Amino acid sequence: MAEIHKTTLTPTKLELLTAWMPQQRWFAAKGAVPVLRKLGGYRLDDPAGEVGIEVMIVADDGGASPVVYQVPLTYRGSEAPELAHALVGTSEHGVLGTRWIYDAPHDHVFVAQLLNLITGDAQAQAQSVSNALDPEVVGHALASGKLWLTSQAVLKGEQSNTSVICQVLDGGPSGDPLEPVIVKIFRVLAQGANPDVVVAGALTQAGSPYVPAVRGEVEGHWPDPVTGDEVRGHLAFAQAFLPGVEDAWRVAGAVAIAGEDFTAAARDLGIATAGIHRDLADHLPSAPASLDDQRRLVASLRERGAAAVAEVPELAHLAEAVEHELRGLELVSAWPDLQRIHGDYHLGQVLNGPGGWVAIDFEGEPLRPLAERSLPDLALRDVAGMMRSFDYAGGSAELAGAGSRRSWVRDAQFAFLGGYADALGVSTSDLLGPVLRTLEVDKALYEAVYEARNRPDWLPIPLAALDRLLGGYNSPARNVASTPKDGALPMSSTTPTPRVVDHSILG
Repeated sequence: MAEIHKTTLTPTKLELLTAWMPQQRWFAAKGAVPVLRKLGGYRLDDPAGEVGIEVMIVADDGGASPVVYQVPLTYRGSEAPELAHALVGTSEHGVLGTRWIYDAPHDHVFVAQLLNLITGDAQAQAQSVSNALDPEVVGHALASGKLWLTSQAVLKGEQSNTSVICQVLDGGPSGDPLEPVIVKIFRVLAQGANPDVVVAGALTQAGSPYVPAVRGEVEGHWPDPVTGDEVRGHLAFAQAFLPGVEDAWRVAGAVAIAGEDFTAAARDLGIATAGIHRDLADHLPSAPASLDDQRRLVASLRERGAAAVAEVPELAHLAEAVEHELRGLELVSAWPDLQRIHGDYHLGQVLNGPGGWVAIDFEGEPLRPLAERSLPDLALRDVAGMMRSFDYAGGSAELAGAGSRRSWVRDAQFAFLGGYADALGVSTSDLLGPVLRTLEVDKALYEAVYEARNRPDWLPIPLAALDRLLGGYNSPARNVASTPKDGALPMSSTTPTPRVVDHSILG
């Protein structure tokens, strides 16, 4: 237990964070100065009694609406040279003197105790009351056994989270080495269950071989920054880490540049994707798409499409074609069931593990609200995301001067669809139609916005795809494929209806 001193700290924690947070990749308001206020948080004990550990939850009121951040900090009475890169600042404590304050995910003491909280071997303490527990911050273990931390390293480059790779032993300092664990600390918090925790956890409990096993999670509480009502959400979780593996983007990208065959690997990826979808449908809620669901999904696609066309001038000539595509989707009479999905599925979210393809990062598209990402959705959205990702692998090879990779893209897409369809017991033609094509269009519009904001040199990739997907929208074949008869995609039916195969969906 810790004693909380009622004294001064100069500069204050919020003053230090105001100067430090804008330099962090997970800070959402790039280039702005945050306007911070404390919402809550909790503390953890250092068994040695040397390091103070505090997890602060703060709101930034500097934008149009408040953004909630989780900021773990450690307080030390002397400088730690090995943590110089993680120094938030120094402050004068009215009782303890100079305190060196560090970004805690880099600090061994914090990470060890966070692991203990996740596995149930530590308890959270009240942030502002001495020698008191906080029973509202709890860890939930999905696997038994204490994890003894030997070393940790923070991954670089993440946008909204901080992930720490942990080397661990079983039970204690003399225990046997276990497979590494990755601990993901959510920096930007939102009310409700985080999809990454829920979906990956469900797949772990289903025994899926297509996801690194989840070890446990931490759930906490804070006041809503607008209403002040107490809300709950996930703060962190841990799962197995696969060292020394490449993601599918790197694998496919190298193969695309070389012009080598990728169809066997793409087919296996389709089989793995179908396995993920099947397990999620079995272990998390799924239901037929009601008329209200269909209207909601089409409205969301229409809103996203309009926003993309408004933001990216190069999309202006496609506005009518996008609307035509959405009207065709509205004519589809039989939709696939809605279920939990990955939500941001692409080659970069799949690892080439020792036993085959393994999917990671089930948070969904970061630009979509958390509540929306947690809703049951069309499994074909993941299929569309991977179709687009194959096109990106080919397009990036073309940008690198490798020559046309259109046939490479089409072969990979067909192989992926074939593996996916076979694993679900349907035909490839059952997947092809206005639902999948419109979801591909939606993803390409999303990509165009991203590239216009971040990588203008890559904007031609989604623009070319949109021209291919939408360029012939008045053709007889496309109009036939947009009718209710041909639009029904009976993913869960045992008697699929024959339909026109719309090859415009492929790259």
